[in-house]
Formats: sequence, C-alpha cells, structure tokens
Amino acid sequence: MIILGVDPGTLRTGCGVIHFQKSELRLLHFGVINLTKEHTLPDKLNMIYKELNRLIKNYEPTDFSIETSFFGKNVQSAMKIGYARGAAILAAVQQQLFIGEYSPREIKKSIVGTGAASKEQVNFMVKTLLNVRTEIPLDASDALGAAICHAFRKDKQAPSSKNWKAFAEAFPERIIE
Repeated sequence: MIILGVDPGTLRTGCGVIHFQKSELRLLHFGVINLTKEHTLPDKLNMIYKELNRLIKNYEPTDFSIETSFFGKNVQSAMKIGYARGAAILAAVQQQLFIGEYSPREIKKSIVGTGAASKEQVNFMVKTLLNVRTEIPLDASDALGAAICHAFRKDKQAPSSKNWKAFAEAFPERIIE
C-alpha cells in the first residue's frame, strides 16, 4: 500500500509518501509546501490542493492520512488549519483514496510510544523507522508520521464506505433486520 501523509498548515504544509508492505516501510517522497504571508488564503488553499494532486498523480497512493486539528486557544489559527485540511482532504476524496484521520497524540504514540513526544522525537523515530540518514524538515516528518501511523493502524479500523449499499455489502454482520 502507498500512503500519502499530510501535516496541514497555512504557512507550511508537510507531506510525505511511503510504501508499506508486509510490515516493511519504505520512503518514497517527503517535502514541505511553503506558503508565504504574501499569498491570500484562497491562493494558499489552491497551492495545497494542486501540490497534493500532483503527488497523488506521481505516486498513485491508495491511502491518505492527515493529522486532525488541534484546538488551542487561538480560534483563528484553528479555522485556518481547518481550511488547509479541507483542501487536502478534497484532493484525496476526488481521487477516491481511503482516508485516515489521526490526532497528534495518536500519531506520536504510534511512532514514539508516548502521545506527549516532541516534534524532534517524532522526527528521530520517523528517520529510524524509514532508515533515512538525511535531514527531514519537522513538518515533513510529521506528515510521514501520519502516514506511518496509518500503516500501523489501518488493519485495525473499519474501512470507510462510499455509500450505505457498499457498507452493507462490506459488513453484512452489522445489519440488523
């Protein structure tokens, strides 16, 4: 399975692509979409959407993993991250990718073993798990962490269905008559 992971933001959006097969992780790509303050919010969202579409076309992932919003005290920041998440999720939905959403704590616990890990600890473990010696920007390692978390957890979650008919066919034991 090929997974595109995203760490959304309106100044820097991290992205990473991994290949996961038979418990083996392999790095395919990582990067950061740098969005300057000079760009308007709609322009930034368009840039995120277009770059993720380019990555989807180039790497053909089957799955998409994104960090859920962290709600701090700054409502404005939370809304902007929500917009970036929306642009990213739209790119994935339009290409019919399986979408997994994970909280920052879930990702950190999956990668490092504790939900209170620092970005630097996540970065170190991502590089270790992927056997990478080069530097990876923190935003990109967070995105790769989301992808790795998805790889580790996907078999433990129920697949998303496009509609009720598909859900009923996939899970006949859950239908109550």
